[in-house]
Amino acid sequence: MDTLESIATDLNILIPIINHWFHLLSAIIWIGGLAFLVMAVTPGLEKAVPKDQVKPITDIFYRHYKKVAGILLVVLLFTGGVNLHYVNQVITSQTGNGIQHHSKYLMVFMIKLLLVLGLLTLFLYTVIFKSDDEAEEGESYEAIPFQRAALWMGFFIILCAAAMKHLHQ
Repeated sequence: MDTLESIATDLNILIPIINHWFHLLSAIIWIGGLAFLVMAVTPGLEKAVPKDQVKPITDIFYRHYKKVAGILLVVLLFTGGVNLHYVNQVITSQTGNGIQHHSKYLMVFMIKLLLVLGLLTLFLYTVIFKSDDEAEEGESYEAIPFQRAALWMGFFIILCAAAMKHLHQ
């Protein structure tokens, strides 16, 4: 009987760790890929290739990124829900009350969800409605419309995640 209890305890520790790892890894790849596009690919191409070649090359990078980001989106949504379940268990075991009674955590969580919704909206906009129009004269081309705004949202999502991690310990 002790062996079964030990295995159950080990799984109760291992599952949240693995889930959180997948969540963090997915967020790092998504935001890191976006940062790479914003900070390296687009500016580098603007300096290295003729202006009329920036769009087709950047679009190729973004097409590959979109596929990966779509998969990561599903992973992030699933693992985020599982994370919330385990955080609720921890808070309940510590305080006797669930997340619904932890106003600071809920406030940061709602801010994070709003930022995720904004980032998701920008992502889906580019997947569904992305225009193939050329950039206007003198305007720099963005593979992802509002890519800088999306990157800043990603940075603030990570800030919220860090705050949430420390609000339930």
